[in-house]
Amino acid sequence: MAPRVLVGGLLLFVILYILVIADPPPEIGTGNWRTTTFGSAIDDPGSFFAVLMDAVTFAGLLFVVASGFSLIFGLMRVVNMAHGSFYLLAGYIAYEVQQEMTGTEGGFAISGTDVNTLEWVFPLLIAAVVVAVVGLVVQQLLLSWNQGQDLRQALITIAVSVIVADQIIAHFPRSGGFQIGGGQAVSMTWPGWTERRVDLQLWGVEYSLARLVMLAIGVAVGLALYLWLYRTKTGMVIRAGVDDRQMTSAIGINIQKAFAIAFVVGAALAAMGGVIGSSQASVGAGQDAQWLLNSLVVVIIGGMGSLIGAAAGSLLYAGVLTFSASYLPLAGDDCCTQYSIVLTFALMAFVLAFRPQGLFGRAG
Repeated sequence: MAPRVLVGGLLLFVILYILVIADPPPEIGTGNWRTTTFGSAIDDPGSFFAVLMDAVTFAGLLFVVASGFSLIFGLMRVVNMAHGSFYLLAGYIAYEVQQEMTGTEGGFAISGTDVNTLEWVFPLLIAAVVVAVVGLVVQQLLLSWNQGQDLRQALITIAVSVIVADQIIAHFPRSGGFQIGGGQAVSMTWPGWTERRVDLQLWGVEYSLARLVMLAIGVAVGLALYLWLYRTKTGMVIRAGVDDRQMTSAIGINIQKAFAIAFVVGAALAAMGGVIGSSQASVGAGQDAQWLLNSLVVVIIGGMGSLIGAAAGSLLYAGVLTFSASYLPLAGDDCCTQYSIVLTFALMAFVLAFRPQGLFGRAG
């Protein structure tokens, strides 16, 4: 009982801190423990709403990537440690295709005014198809004969991840880019959506169309996955095979084919996330590990094998990461905002303390 009261008290304090306690930075001096990047939600509702939208739209991107991981790891119980490398590979492939389509040679990114919608959608589709084929090859050649052997699958996919990431650094991009560490960071370009602002009709907030598109894609992916898994024969076979593989195979269903399809879809979702993520920011060396970790955290929080859990985990993870970066105290020399990542793991610890299977995961 005491731990629940403690956690409840901490959550109440955090909510009150954001809503009424936080103060904006002073014009002179460094502030105190109440000083944040923005004032409280009561004093500065526009900034609070903008941060909230940042969290929700980032959750859309998290969901696209993590839903593919949840499909492979959560439903199929395949430990795919190469998921982040699929994300990285797709970002570079889409960048190269977009460069070819626009006739641009090298450079970190292209101006949004020089890119139309087709020159963004087509690279996304090409990257998704290529990465889906890579995923199918990995699943058929390396994983299908190791079904149920988690440690062996983890070691194999770690090897695949290292090889793919090293080859990406060695061969991409073919020209241009911005040097970061051992590789070159590049950025896909939205077709003018970043510059376009949408009036949300609340507190005068005008918000990036690109981030709203990112959220819309996340919602569309969630709806499509739900319909596929719960309203089609293939989806029902996948779920039945996860629950009782031997019985599903005994009644004449080719469970390996269904699992291969699921793996391909999961790899394609990682690719979609890579293209969207590289459009919103950039893609470069090291992000494969970062997005594998993001996916793991979302699935652990939400629960393995649950689409609703992946959505809830994405919202919670994005919310904690975004709000802590904006509302942790600024006392001293930017005292605490760099600790925002610590709070995301505190969130995971709290969830696992009370729900070891995750918020929507099934016990055992």
